[in-house]
Amino acid sequence: MERRKFIVNTAIASIATVGMAKAFAAEPLKSTEKKFYNHYLLFWLKKDLTPKQVEDFVQFFKDLSKLPYLKSIHYGTPANSSPRAVLDNSFSYNVVMTFESLEDLETYGKLPEHLATVKKYSIFWDKMQVHDSVLI
Repeated sequence: MERRKFIVNTAIASIATVGMAKAFAAEPLKSTEKKFYNHYLLFWLKKDLTPKQVEDFVQFFKDLSKLPYLKSIHYGTPANSSPRAVLDNSFSYNVVMTFESLEDLETYGKLPEHLATVKKYSIFWDKMQVHDSVLI
């Protein structure tokens, strides 16, 4: 009798596991899903900036947000996450911008107003990295 219970319980557990795996499996991406373009920037501000200069630097993001083609913008500082091997919180500020298309992203980057704004605020940072990606 115990062997029969074991076999039945094992079968039930197997069926439940397969069912759960199917329920949690990601659905394949549909070609009709809307893509958007992510423009992610990291900034390492100069170490000798005063608190007022850092405050002035934040205006950079507000100025960029006024330009055309931009769908959304979010900016901030590193989170106080628990240290771990894969975490890099060495940057001072980051910004995430989204665009409807690659053409919008590239047109935005070439706008005279964008270039002037970047030039104006580039005196605040030692290093900047840009990561562009297409997201679904």
